[in-house]
Amino acid sequence: MKNLSIFGTSSDAGKSTLSFAITYLLHHRGISVAPFKAQNVSNNSQVTDAGGEIAIPQYFAAEAIGLQTSPDMNPILLKSGGKSKAHMIVNGQSVANKNVWEYYRDIDFLKPHVKKAFKNLQKDYDCIVAEGAGSPVELNLMDKDLSNIYIADEFNTKIVLVADIQRGGVFASIYGVYNLLPKKLRKNVIGVIVNKFQGDMSLFDEGVKIIQKQFKIPVLGVVPFKPFNLGFEDSQSLMNYVQDTRKAIIKVGVIKLPHMSNFTDFEPLINDKEIELSFISNASEVSSCDLLILPGSKLVVEDLQWLKKRGFKKILRSKEKTLLGICGGYEMLFKNILDPHAIESSQKKTKGLALFKGDVTFSETKTVKKGMYNLFGVMSDGYEIHNGITKKRAKHKGNIYGTFVHGLFDNDALRYKIFSQINLKYKGYNFKKYKKKTIKEFAGHIEKHVDIKKILKALHE
Repeated sequence: MKNLSIFGTSSDAGKSTLSFAITYLLHHRGISVAPFKAQNVSNNSQVTDAGGEIAIPQYFAAEAIGLQTSPDMNPILLKSGGKSKAHMIVNGQSVANKNVWEYYRDIDFLKPHVKKAFKNLQKDYDCIVAEGAGSPVELNLMDKDLSNIYIADEFNTKIVLVADIQRGGVFASIYGVYNLLPKKLRKNVIGVIVNKFQGDMSLFDEGVKIIQKQFKIPVLGVVPFKPFNLGFEDSQSLMNYVQDTRKAIIKVGVIKLPHMSNFTDFEPLINDKEIELSFISNASEVSSCDLLILPGSKLVVEDLQWLKKRGFKKILRSKEKTLLGICGGYEMLFKNILDPHAIESSQKKTKGLALFKGDVTFSETKTVKKGMYNLFGVMSDGYEIHNGITKKRAKHKGNIYGTFVHGLFDNDALRYKIFSQINLKYKGYNFKKYKKKTIKEFAGHIEKHVDIKKILKALHE
């Protein structure tokens, strides 16, 4: 059976959600299938069952079909480090901070890692669904592209193109990407999915004819836009969330740090009908919030300085609002942040918000693990990804909460404990049940509008 590449005709075309959905649908047709992306650029990651961290989309797709997760599903992960630098994670383990030019210079060093990871998955699965990155035909970078051309060429994958019709210029993007692909890969294109359509579907009937007759590219489907508030890859996709706030009784403000990370922490809140969640950048927005959240951060000291300059320090220290710090946000709540080895900053000592006593020290060894934790008196599954070290992984003092542990809001009992103290009328909901139902419904939506049989036929050729 052939493997499948999902290429976007632009960034944010919906590759991640379609890759997940196709993986899910193939699995439920009895095919042994696994998700893969050679290289991700995202501050949103998870700890795998095998140890090490990978980006959320591949973890999410694997979890949705009950697979054991491993770094093979995303062998290269780059986390933004600011000033054209990125923190590189190879095979789940932190390697180094590199600037863009160093990364491209060392691309041949990374190719064997990507190849090995793909082959490892091939041993256990009949089909690999390989998500691409950005556009596959950036001509000046094609020889340095790990996620698109390299995988498709090396493993002779079949290819599905995904085009975002909301962006405009959908015909040009489809025609241009297809015709700029190497001739060998053009032959492997099964067809194109026109994604995120809004309005009367019949209005695009002529568009389908143009693509198929003039471009000679099969249209596998036109997919109507459907909100899917799960599995966010990056901050751009996160900001596209859609929330129903008609029954909301609690307002939550997440301070939108410049280097915010692990924002999938907030998916249970986005999908909670009793919660109105917003991402705030100005201190003036705090007054309407019942709970403030300091999220994870890839650059804690830099984001703390930003927060102070924006006027948040005085408000947070007033203790008038219920405040929760997660990971990097938790570290900001201590008296001092010490970085003797310059892990994140050249500043060896930075004053924190001093809402908790003691200091946080950045260690050269990164904590990457998952497990069961006692968080504020509730046993909860979660995971940790941090260099900061302090005496306790969670603290609670008055209306101030803090923890290193991500994924805490997935726990219904923990959510209820925090929010019922803010508003006694809060009831909560079963997030696990909601998540399972939403995944099934979204996959069904894709199945209804995409010719999965045609994809299957091509994979068996």
